[in-house]
Amino acid sequence: MRRRLAYETWYYLHLYAYLAVLLAFAHQLAVGAQFTDNRAARVAWTGAHLAVAAFLLAFRVGAPLRLALRHRLRVAAVVREAPGVVSVYITGRHLASMHAQAGQFFRWRFLTRGRWWQAHPFSLSSAPNGRFLRLTVKASGDHTRGLTRLRPGVRVLAEGPYGAFTATLRRRRRVLLLAGGVGVAPLRALLETLPARPGEVDLVYRASSPEEVLFPHELTGIANARQAAVHWVLGPRAGRHPAGQLAAGRLRSLVPDLRFREVFVCGPPGMVDVARRELRRAGVPRRRIHAERFDL
Repeated sequence: MRRRLAYETWYYLHLYAYLAVLLAFAHQLAVGAQFTDNRAARVAWTGAHLAVAAFLLAFRVGAPLRLALRHRLRVAAVVREAPGVVSVYITGRHLASMHAQAGQFFRWRFLTRGRWWQAHPFSLSSAPNGRFLRLTVKASGDHTRGLTRLRPGVRVLAEGPYGAFTATLRRRRRVLLLAGGVGVAPLRALLETLPARPGEVDLVYRASSPEEVLFPHELTGIANARQAAVHWVLGPRAGRHPAGQLAAGRLRSLVPDLRFREVFVCGPPGMVDVARRELRRAGVPRRRIHAERFDL
């Protein structure tokens, strides 16, 4: 059902949980045997709910407003990366103090007509540098298609940074970054920032065609500068092997020491599921496979 629901429908269904808690709270005080004749219990129960409400308002409303006032985020540029894919560059004040890490995401709200009420999560596709933040979006719905038409100067509200898909998960020196489609966004940021000696980081990038590859020059430039390796795995999704281009044997041929590496995987849900299965078949322990699904 989740795959068939629009993101907004799924998100606002979750928000109705707050209404359910409010109605349950009133019902409990009105007819609950523990509360009708016990003033101390009513005061304690009310105080607990007020405390939670205060934290909720601080997190949902106060924190985004504080971030907006401090950083004054705005769209600086929108750059086409591939058919239906754009990168949005966002500038503001004191960006370094946001303490974002490569691999993390924000919930972005663009203050334009028709989009100001929607907040969507997008990962950073470039390592935070104090000058700008960059997110990369594939047009796969009404909201994301609208982002391709953003204009410089549009104000932005952001919540975050969120997520643990970062270098802190790493336990091995040698790392494989395995990307599918627009899922290369956070891995491109990790490729740029992961502490590593020459030869310790490989990126395998799965795409259907050369036209769908994102950041080819950036990835090549970063790899050359850091003496990392980039493997382009191009071709149609269908093939004779159920796992297609990500079969365990193919991955081992690209990265011979695969089973000794820490692996970060990011891409569409189907690609991530196949990759995890094939990595396990290739001998990578489950605890060393870190996955992030991109539903957009």
